[in-house]
Amino acid sequence: MTEVPPPAAVPAHPRNAAADRPAAGRSDADRPDAAAAGRRASRRRFLKLVGISLGYFMVLLDLTVLSVAEPDLAASLGASTSGLQWATTAYTVLFAALLLSAGAVADRYGAHRVFKAGTAAFGLVSLACAAAPGLGTLIAARALLGVAAAAVVPASLALVARLYPDPGERTRAVAAWAAISGAAVAAGPVAGGLLVELGGWRAIFVVNAPIAAVVLLTVVGPAVVCPRGRQRIDWWAQGAACLVLAVPTDAVIAAGSAAWGHAAASGVLTVPAVAVFRRLERRSTAPVLGGGLLRSRGVRAGLGVGAAVNFTLAGDLFVLPLLLRHEHALGPVATGLAFLPLTLPFVANPPVTGRIVARTGPRLPILAGMALLTVGGLVLAAAAWATSPYPVLAGGLLLTGFGISFALPALVAAVVAAAPEGTAGSAGGVLNAARQTGATLGVAVMGALAGTDPTPGGAAAALAFAAVVCAAAGGTFARRPPRAAA
Repeated sequence: MTEVPPPAAVPAHPRNAAADRPAAGRSDADRPDAAAAGRRASRRRFLKLVGISLGYFMVLLDLTVLSVAEPDLAASLGASTSGLQWATTAYTVLFAALLLSAGAVADRYGAHRVFKAGTAAFGLVSLACAAAPGLGTLIAARALLGVAAAAVVPASLALVARLYPDPGERTRAVAAWAAISGAAVAAGPVAGGLLVELGGWRAIFVVNAPIAAVVLLTVVGPAVVCPRGRQRIDWWAQGAACLVLAVPTDAVIAAGSAAWGHAAASGVLTVPAVAVFRRLERRSTAPVLGGGLLRSRGVRAGLGVGAAVNFTLAGDLFVLPLLLRHEHALGPVATGLAFLPLTLPFVANPPVTGRIVARTGPRLPILAGMALLTVGGLVLAAAAWATSPYPVLAGGLLLTGFGISFALPALVAAVVAAAPEGTAGSAGGVLNAARQTGATLGVAVMGALAGTDPTPGGAAAALAFAAVVCAAAGGTFARRPPRAAA
């Protein structure tokens, strides 16, 4: 595809040469044409920002849009609950593990190349998901989708930084990037319900292809070209990290299906997988978890909070649609709309959280968020146990949504502040990986507790367990050293 020349090479307006010469006593900066050219350049740059943000939007959409398609997917492919769990976690396992090195990959090969390759692969593999003839093929394609997602996310932020080198402009651009992409969490369940109603579960994957095409069209040009770096990547250690996440996840899913032999075998394999990963990490000149990050108690506590938040979000989005279908007889669209109390706070509340963090620091909103998540989980568990009417369930979802939207925006600031000097970028990557690991375990554990056919009692047990996880993570964070809260 032909690249567009840089803005400075594009004439401001088709005028004759005499008209293009500055008038006496007027500088180029004072000419109306220069101001108009600046506005056009700003609009072109903003268009690229929207395209980059849509790439992240697409990735996050895929984390939530599948939830309301679970009943239709199970009926179409004859999938059990464990099959549905792997259709979800195949994506998050690879996404979580590869996020640990994806930033280094973007720096090594050029963020624009990695972003474009990841976006194109995401669109193509999404079509493979839509065409999957069976559950095994779908799970394999979802795993490849996780690889593509890991390529998109850190590269997208690097492109925003390249596009807006001025620190003030970059801050506003990152805020827009977060707002556009974050809307995917709110849109996911509703969009998924509409798509399933119109075209079945396959439609939720088909929609990614045109989004990917739009993203690729908007990021053409030299403005986002990033230089190559010299960072090394230890692919053996990275592969071992994937194994460390996948094997225990498989054990939990198998236990939930009462496949005890399978669960035991995967549980036993977890020990050598961890040992191999630790050995490779010690010997590596480019370790996956480098920089002494995990030696900081503040960082560890923050990673625990991030994992607990995503454990709850992903687990709720897995268990509740099945419960709403079985116990409340809701269709796909109604199920998607039922999640609005959970997802709308993601859009409305982060600016409030940002002002609180700026005024008081991240500690207060994180603790408030974990408290709301704990109470929200208990309300959801009680509503599931008693098969309460929807307004009670909506109250629990609203508390959960506000809890997440308080905790997550503040968490980045807390982890970066607690990280050792010079490791802020790595801290952000490890936090994202911890969150996706939490999402993987949330689907595995809460799905196992809910059972193969979620009953009110099984769903209540899963939701209550998520509340306990949030309470424990919040308590650990509250006990961390005061200096880590700076």
